[in-house]
Amino acid sequence: MIADKGNEREEFIMVRAVVGANWGDEGKGKITDMLGQESDIVIRFQGGANAGHTIVNDYGKFALHTLPSGVFSDNVVSIIGNGVALDIPKLFNEIKTVVAQGVPTPKILVSDRAQMVMPYHIMFDTYEEARLAGKSFGSTKSGIAPFYSDKYAKIGFQVSELFEDEEYLRDKIERVITQKNVLLEHLYHQPLLKVDDIYNTLMEYKSMVEPYVCDVSAYLYKAIKEGKNILLEGQLGSMKDPDHGIYPMVTSSSTLAAYGAIGAGIPPYEIKQIITVCKAYSSAVGAGEFVSEIFGDEADELRRRGGDGGEFGATTGRPRRMGWFDCVASHYGCRIQGATDVAFTVLDVLGYLDEIPVCVAYDIDGEITTDFPTTNKLRKAKPVYETLPGWKCDIRGIKNYEDLPENCRKYIEFIEEKIGFPITMISNGPGRNDIIYRNK
Repeated sequence: MIADKGNEREEFIMVRAVVGANWGDEGKGKITDMLGQESDIVIRFQGGANAGHTIVNDYGKFALHTLPSGVFSDNVVSIIGNGVALDIPKLFNEIKTVVAQGVPTPKILVSDRAQMVMPYHIMFDTYEEARLAGKSFGSTKSGIAPFYSDKYAKIGFQVSELFEDEEYLRDKIERVITQKNVLLEHLYHQPLLKVDDIYNTLMEYKSMVEPYVCDVSAYLYKAIKEGKNILLEGQLGSMKDPDHGIYPMVTSSSTLAAYGAIGAGIPPYEIKQIITVCKAYSSAVGAGEFVSEIFGDEADELRRRGGDGGEFGATTGRPRRMGWFDCVASHYGCRIQGATDVAFTVLDVLGYLDEIPVCVAYDIDGEITTDFPTTNKLRKAKPVYETLPGWKCDIRGIKNYEDLPENCRKYIEFIEEKIGFPITMISNGPGRNDIIYRNK
């Protein structure tokens, strides 16, 4: 990367993070795939296989769930960090899938401190969603909440424990399943867990992951000393963070760039650039507050035209909820991420509209605010819109910012002013090279 210092230009290496400003599905996978070409290492630092990154490049179209989006660049070492909910069978099925589509076998490292999603985590996720019925959290049933519950209750299984002796593992398994079997018998009325079954599963996982296990924190410490380009890839977005998002309709690990230091095992001061991804409109999968949501034919048309082949969840295939761009949520999302740059995606989708509403404030019990509130107040919020003229043409293929239609540039600059963070990248198509760099 190049930084300006007055009239001087200084070249420097940095650790960068790509994270989401909103509810997820902002296009982080494309931005990571694009920046992966100039990176040495790409790291997934949180989350699990409960969300996906859709990527279109020269190899084809992919929906990744656990693999870092840098796997399409053969110069990249792709790392599963300690903060990830590691579903080992899903990881290796993904590797097989991308290789079958012609992608060179990726260079993979897995943190010895990562913890594993167990089959019973997925079972408990499914049972609990069924029990909650109409009051469920809209889980993807990937085992994420039970996994992180176990991690913080200190009864999860770390990759390093796969290499302990049999007596140690069996003793731990027995302790762990004692409480789980109480729930299975008396709350869910399901078959009980057995020590032998879980031990055998762990041994299968060991045989799969053993060649890739690494002290990732030590590896990254050395890489930073050697001046390697490192990219941290986040999952979901600010609104799904358990502390700063729309709690309780959130995920179970921090979605913020700050967590990248923890989930990868590097010092926080090493993260020099935080690229926060915003869609040019809004979308969300699952339940939770969504102030600028639209419905009916208006939503159906945007959903049909949106994303790459429509706005549907990369993991679940569920139709995404649709809305207009929300400046309140996006300013907050960028602020809480610590954005240094904003990547503005799927702008090309809006070319069919005569006018484009933008949510610029919330009305909460008659009070107008541009501050993003806590969930109990958010439930009462109504969107305050300003309407901008559309540009009514296809902008795919344009490479220079100045060549965009005037109304398109006005839309970008209006949103940039409202969110208060610099839009330096504009995605105007699904492909890796459909990008406009804008100097700020």
